[in-house]
Amino acid sequence: MSARKLLATLAVALPLLTAQVARADTKFGYVDLQRALQEVDEGHNAKTRLQSLLEGKQKEIDKEQEGLRKEKDLLEKQASAMSEETRNQKQTELQKKIMELAQKWEGGKREMQQKENDELQTIFRKMDPIIANIATREGFTMVFDKTNSGLVFAPASLDLTNELVRLYNDQYKVKGGVAKASAKKSDVPKKDGK
Repeated sequence: MSARKLLATLAVALPLLTAQVARADTKFGYVDLQRALQEVDEGHNAKTRLQSLLEGKQKEIDKEQEGLRKEKDLLEKQASAMSEETRNQKQTELQKKIMELAQKWEGGKREMQQKENDELQTIFRKMDPIIANIATREGFTMVFDKTNSGLVFAPASLDLTNELVRLYNDQYKVKGGVAKASAKKSDVPKKDGK
């Protein structure tokens, strides 16, 4: 976000926030979504799955790269025995293979980034209602994301991250590497413990 957009947003939001803060019953909280993502079981599993996919793709690329390196070495050894036309043709074919491998590597990077984004969005979508339930139960007016809100300081008593992780793991039990939602969607206990 550019500085101009940020200032414009603050100019609009600041009076609204100031008016809310002035109310005695206003209560703020925050969650560290990045930490929660790392701590929920489903996040661990997603990271492991993605790492395994990445390592598999890297091995495949390394194998192809090694094959091209050997092909290049062989071409250099045999170059003096080839006609110029044959040597140029083989060099062109090798360059084409190198370019295809580079494109495959770039495509793999994009694919992995998309898979990671999909995994993260799925988990974040599941976190949203849990955060809303905690906020409602505890009487929070607003809950901020510590990472993306610009929050510099807040007392630990307003940090809802541990509760989010606990409730998320309770609601989305991981079995066999796949998260399964628990039978009841309303597993968030009420403030009075019921």
